[in-house]
Amino acid sequence: MTRAEVITMVESHSIEIVRLWFTDILGRLKGFSLRVEDLPRALDEGIGFDGSSVEGFVRIEESDLLALPDPKTFVILPENFGGVRTASMICDILYPDGSPFESDPRYVLKKTLEKAKKLGYDHYYVGPELEFFYFPSDTEPRPLDAGGYFDILPLDNSVHARKETFKIMRELNIDVEVTHHEVAKSQHEIDFRYDDALKMADTVQLAKVIIKEIARKFGMFASFMPKPIFGENGSGLHTHQSLFKGDENAFYDEKDKYNLSAVGKQYIAGLLAHSKEITAVTNQWVNSYKRLVPGYEAPAYISWGRKNRSALVRVPSFKPDHHNSCRVEYRAPDPAANIYLTFSVMLAAGLKGIEEKYKIPEPIEIDIFMMSNAERQEMGIESLPDSLYSAVIQMEEGKIVRETFGDELFKKYIANKKAEWERYRVQVTDYELKEYLPTL
Repeated sequence: MTRAEVITMVESHSIEIVRLWFTDILGRLKGFSLRVEDLPRALDEGIGFDGSSVEGFVRIEESDLLALPDPKTFVILPENFGGVRTASMICDILYPDGSPFESDPRYVLKKTLEKAKKLGYDHYYVGPELEFFYFPSDTEPRPLDAGGYFDILPLDNSVHARKETFKIMRELNIDVEVTHHEVAKSQHEIDFRYDDALKMADTVQLAKVIIKEIARKFGMFASFMPKPIFGENGSGLHTHQSLFKGDENAFYDEKDKYNLSAVGKQYIAGLLAHSKEITAVTNQWVNSYKRLVPGYEAPAYISWGRKNRSALVRVPSFKPDHHNSCRVEYRAPDPAANIYLTFSVMLAAGLKGIEEKYKIPEPIEIDIFMMSNAERQEMGIESLPDSLYSAVIQMEEGKIVRETFGDELFKKYIANKKAEWERYRVQVTDYELKEYLPTL
């Protein structure tokens, strides 16, 4: 959609408010509401705001930034969103002179996509599987059903909310392939049909808003917390991805026994080789590491396979005549990650594997969770970081994330995550009180 088309749509649909959204370094959606009479100026010049008030942006002495809406992201929100006719657009963040703001996560993804294009890859397609929970409130992580994988009954509020969410997403031209109940009680999943990474990142941010708003309408709270319930599966953001040169899938090779080209194998090798140092981005919260443990269908070990769902990287099967479906599934990310930065570091790791022609190890097609430590060591299977702190140290010692983020954002991100770990480290938890107070 162009600038002129946006203004025409606003006028023809009697839009009263335009919401401008952008994303901070932690992936949280920020923004403000705009009068429609100010829309032309916003599209031409951007709207100024105080960047020092946004997590990880700028210091107070350099606080002025601009939010410039991208007309391609324009959507008219459903009528029940806020009570008045409202539209939204996602913004790029700029300095007052119009140059890109380096710490804008959307700019980081754009920059990484540009690198892929320079290497000859026109499209970085991604198809995420977004998992989440419905709870009674944001203070009570109590399951609302006893359902399991693909269960249909009972037709409770959770199912109705998910169906309405699906309906609204389709009305907003969000290409949802399927929705279903997940393994854990009160857990659900929405799968998006693959699209270019920047458009998909914008879509996921919008989808999260819709999911939460529809849940609220039905008297529930939707949570993207990675592991809200002890003893149940956590929520992931399994991300299917592929590189294309024009209409040609660069990952596909008909003659290979895995149907993987040399590029596809090198991409996987890059993901595996740099998985430790990108985990603080794909899994950025203390709680993320309560999910990345054996036994709950989340990866804990660094390996790849085709049918093995305990592997970090999986190459899903596809029909012989659907070679464009040849893709790589990276299973570590969770839905609370910054979607722009997550796509960026996965792509950067894969591209590094292609540039340096990394060698792919042999696939592992047995359940890694059932192996002993000695067996894993013998097969050379390493582990992902087991805490936010260890993940941050791996990121700090590596090069991929620094190269992708740039020095300024890299330093801000590291500082933020170390501060989060320190806040967590000094807490006295319920576990400690129950375990130690009566006996020590």
